[in-house]
Amino acid sequence: MSTAVSERTWIGPSAPERLNILRNTKSIAIVGASDKPSRASYFVATYLLSSSKYKVYFVNPVAKEILGQPVYASLADLPEVPDLVDVFRKHDDLPGVLDETLAVGAKTIWLQLGSWHEDVAAKAEAAGLNVVMDRCVKIEHARFHGGLHLAGFDTGVISSKRQLTA
Repeated sequence: MSTAVSERTWIGPSAPERLNILRNTKSIAIVGASDKPSRASYFVATYLLSSSKYKVYFVNPVAKEILGQPVYASLADLPEVPDLVDVFRKHDDLPGVLDETLAVGAKTIWLQLGSWHEDVAAKAEAAGLNVVMDRCVKIEHARFHGGLHLAGFDTGVISSKRQLTA
């Protein structure tokens, strides 16, 4: 049973502040990374590896390899402290992920779309972390770097008109 809070009182960083967070980030750890192509974390990982300069780490205690990259069992097992921890975990796991994030010394905790935890945000900010909730790193990066189509994907289509066939 989830302990999700229905009322949202926390105010997140503005668009310029989120851009600044992404600009100051060199490495991202995806906690809850999946090797299943149907999962959002896999899609985000694919985008970050192909369309950004970030060093990307995958954290999952079960998987061994994702997209040809090694997978680490925990944040503490990473070869470096990530600047940003991108979290794809269920609501009740978020306080534990924050504890791990604080223990390794990351600068930012970023909860993906649909993920919101007022207590985690308050504790993280009190500890000096940047906090972003209910936003997608891929969408935000693409938006700020010109690769965002209206649907959230870069389709490569220049015109909205369909090509006519003879």
